[in-house]
Amino acid sequence: MADEVAKAKAAKPGGDTIFGKILRREIPTPYIYEDDQCVAFKDINPTAPVHFLVIPRKPIMSLDNAEDEDEQLLGHLMLVAKKVAKEQGLENGYRVVLNNGEDGSQSVFHIHLHVMGGRQMNWPPG
Repeated sequence: MADEVAKAKAAKPGGDTIFGKILRREIPTPYIYEDDQCVAFKDINPTAPVHFLVIPRKPIMSLDNAEDEDEQLLGHLMLVAKKVAKEQGLENGYRVVLNNGEDGSQSVFHIHLHVMGGRQMNWPPG
């Protein structure tokens, strides 16, 4: 958790992100899901046996930067998270996390969902 806090404190909004590079395939990343609105891929630093990200192709910096016109896209991300979770074998449940801002430990300023499962998730999370 300390690493995530340090990353969030060092992260700066604006500009290109690692997710932009993944979407443009400048950083080779195998997708586990892809459509015209979003992609999903496994997290490179998983915190659970199954841990993947769902990111929109549209570069929305954070939930705070989402606009009314993004309502359908944000709902689509949740439904993709559900679909891919089932495909990844998360039949007993999973956690969906969206970090927002420094205090929310957002370390990449391109909105994204973390989907984690494959073990009992602890509460409270942080």
